[in-house]
Amino acid sequence: MVSLIKPGAKLLQVDGPVIETARLILRPWRASDIAANTAMLSDPETARFIVPDRKPVTSEINGWRNAAVISGHWALHGFGMFAVEEKSSGRYIGRVGPWYPPGWPGFEVGWGIAKECRGKGYAVEAARAAIDWVFANLTVDRIIHCIDPANVASQGVARRLSAAIDGQANLNGDTVDLWVTTRERWPRDGS
Repeated sequence: MVSLIKPGAKLLQVDGPVIETARLILRPWRASDIAANTAMLSDPETARFIVPDRKPVTSEINGWRNAAVISGHWALHGFGMFAVEEKSSGRYIGRVGPWYPPGWPGFEVGWGIAKECRGKGYAVEAARAAIDWVFANLTVDRIIHCIDPANVASQGVARRLSAAIDGQANLNGDTVDLWVTTRERWPRDGS
């Protein structure tokens, strides 16, 4: 994309936190992440669990809107989901982090990893880093993870994060289980 910004213009620059783990970089969103995020959301199984209407995102404009909402959360709240980059390749592989829009059933740390990158422990590694960041920087003591009862993979991630089911909620007309991670029970050594 060609830059439309004049040299010296003063515009909003997002320079949010960057978290490095052994294999990943959690960082602010870039325009270059939009196509990869759209590709991730075009997968029907991925869309089923993380897109509000459960339908694959197949158009460039809808992919852009999705990324704009997530990156805009940072501008409005000072925190939000990180873009997740694989260190070894430098490619965008998903998004993980805090999410708390109006009407949400609680302060969430959620995750979405591209289909071709699943099964490597990336969701757990990134979510663990995001939860550490939340507890270090925000006054939140209870984090939820909204997980569809049919989403066995995300249930496994939640268990590896020492989360436990603590009720249900209605999101976009669907019932989800609320898995909970608390500051009190969170391992301080990152294990």
